[in-house]
Amino acid sequence: MSFTNIQIITVSLAGLATAVGVAVATIQSGAMKQSHLPLAESPASTRNQIAGPTNNPESRQPKPLQAQTQAAESPKSQPQPAKTPALQPSLVAGVPPQKVEPVVVTPPNSGCKITQAVVSDPNPPLNVRSIPQVRGSNIVGKLKNNTFVSVAEEQNGWLRITDPPGWIAKNRTESSCSNVNQQINFLPGGDEAIVKGRIIGGGSHSYRIRARKGQTMTVRNRKDVFPQIITPRGKLLAGNPYEGNETEWTGKVPLTGNYTFELDSNFRGYEYEFYVRVR
Repeated sequence: MSFTNIQIITVSLAGLATAVGVAVATIQSGAMKQSHLPLAESPASTRNQIAGPTNNPESRQPKPLQAQTQAAESPKSQPQPAKTPALQPSLVAGVPPQKVEPVVVTPPNSGCKITQAVVSDPNPPLNVRSIPQVRGSNIVGKLKNNTFVSVAEEQNGWLRITDPPGWIAKNRTESSCSNVNQQINFLPGGDEAIVKGRIIGGGSHSYRIRARKGQTMTVRNRKDVFPQIITPRGKLLAGNPYEGNETEWTGKVPLTGNYTFELDSNFRGYEYEFYVRVR
């Protein structure tokens, strides 16, 4: 069989195209094989994976702006702590607590037996009446102010006296209970007391205060008569009326219990006032 020139050229071109295609396919296959080979790690990448945190400030990565802004604004979004009440002056360092004033103790002048009274009429002289009533015809005597009288009976605001016999208005006199036995209680937080009163005529006024063994007691006279200080066992601690004229006593109490301050009168009485502190 014979081929023409055109046929020979066509076959040659087809063979050349096939060869070129094979060569291109071969090249692409090699490139694909090379692309699947594992990449070798560089020393730099290895250090980044193994090395821990660095202390070099310049090597630290800056935080995103958004994170910095949130950190700056976060205190505003946090709940505010509850406000605590203001401290009292006594609890503030360097501020002394407020001083508690002494309690003032006075004896009663009613609801008790009255044995003597002294006339104190704003419009003297004081009328003495035969009965405890105000009638123009029942005046049996008159008394000057500052006259001491002995009282035998009390009735509805009237006092029956023995000399001269009759009745006088109690509110025109000054009187006191003959016998007083009263407890002293300090004010809350306090440790001081002022006791003052008057014994009119004969009688005994006693005041009790509780103290613990070892506490320091101070008693200071503010009038003429210093009280007798008696221990819970009845022993005289200070204020002997027959030995000198004390004006102040301070000492540690020997026992726990009630200590008595006693003031006695055998005649017309007197005013008294004294200060006591236990701490």
